[in-house]
Amino acid sequence: MLKKLLFTFLLLIFNAAFSQTNILSPNAEISILTIGSGSSLNDAFGHNAIRIKDAAKNLDLTFDYGRYDFNAPNFYLNFARGKLNYAIGVAEYYDFLKFYKWQQRRVDEQVLNLTQIQKETLYNYLVNNYKPENRDYLYDFFYDNCATKIKDVINIATNNAVEFNHPENFEPKTFRTLIQEKLDWNTWGSLGIDVALGSVIDQKATPVEHMFLPSYIHTFFKLATFKNNQYPLVKESKTIYNQNLAPSSLSFFLSPLFIFGLFALIILWVTYKDFKMQHRTNSLDVVLFVLTGVVGLGILLLWFATDHKATHQNYNLLWACALNLLVIGQLFRKTPKAWFIKYLKFLVILLCLLTLHWSIGVQMFALGLLPFLVALGIRYLFLIQCYKNKCL
Repeated sequence: MLKKLLFTFLLLIFNAAFSQTNILSPNAEISILTIGSGSSLNDAFGHNAIRIKDAAKNLDLTFDYGRYDFNAPNFYLNFARGKLNYAIGVAEYYDFLKFYKWQQRRVDEQVLNLTQIQKETLYNYLVNNYKPENRDYLYDFFYDNCATKIKDVINIATNNAVEFNHPENFEPKTFRTLIQEKLDWNTWGSLGIDVALGSVIDQKATPVEHMFLPSYIHTFFKLATFKNNQYPLVKESKTIYNQNLAPSSLSFFLSPLFIFGLFALIILWVTYKDFKMQHRTNSLDVVLFVLTGVVGLGILLLWFATDHKATHQNYNLLWACALNLLVIGQLFRKTPKAWFIKYLKFLVILLCLLTLHWSIGVQMFALGLLPFLVALGIRYLFLIQCYKNKCL
């Protein structure tokens, strides 16, 4: 009840402030705030906001496009399906800054070199965008997020008069490389991204597309100029808060490389024992077929049953074959069907294709999976030999 009262009170104050006038004073400043990485995966890529400061009108607000409601109906289902709505939010600047100081995240500010008309156009756009009927938008990690919205608002306010120049010796990077710049490769978050997202993110991003990351908003805005007069877009840059949160370190013994490396050693040890005894440990094969099949089914659902564009053309299906779930019954037969041996050869060919795709850059795969993939291939080869020799 108290939260609702506070929200209502703030909303009344906000509406009262806007109802007076949306005309800014000549000394008003509009700036871009860039927030550094946080400790969680969700915060690892940083954040952006727009600050509207007008001392003459006692106005100092931040607008950002990173708000979402965990309590919204079907939140997790909509997230999985790629139909999650984000919203523009507004806060008093010092409350906004206090929050990120509490999180120990760096805050940089770039004051924009805008005309009075451009300032008022931008401000009025944000005010209108914050209205309940306008504030929601369909989130897309690469093309419509808290950073790309900043670029879009600036283009609207300036009537596309800004040219975003890229740094000298700039070399475009793939979307996957840009993501991994913000992550430790040997973490579960990094592995999950590499497994869930397809080869479409292994294409090189254009210079403008680099701005899906907040840090590149800061980089490209710093070099941006107006097309008509080549004046810089940013007239002043400063660091508001300079304390960076120390990156949380995951114990190596809990990391993907160690866990999958240990799993790979178990697979290889059991396979060696089976080879020596000319015996097949069925329980291991069932675990491998269930694991790869379930992961493969999840990848297929992300590809074909959601609106996520980044999950398309995912060649992790070359090792996580969903068909494995349909052939598990053959593992329980003393003499499997003749086609099952051919199917095992097909699985080996798929792993060879994965190696080819990886080596020529069609898609990059999670390094943490490498020991497991090697062990999986060896197990498949053993099964082919085992069934041919009719081992028990």
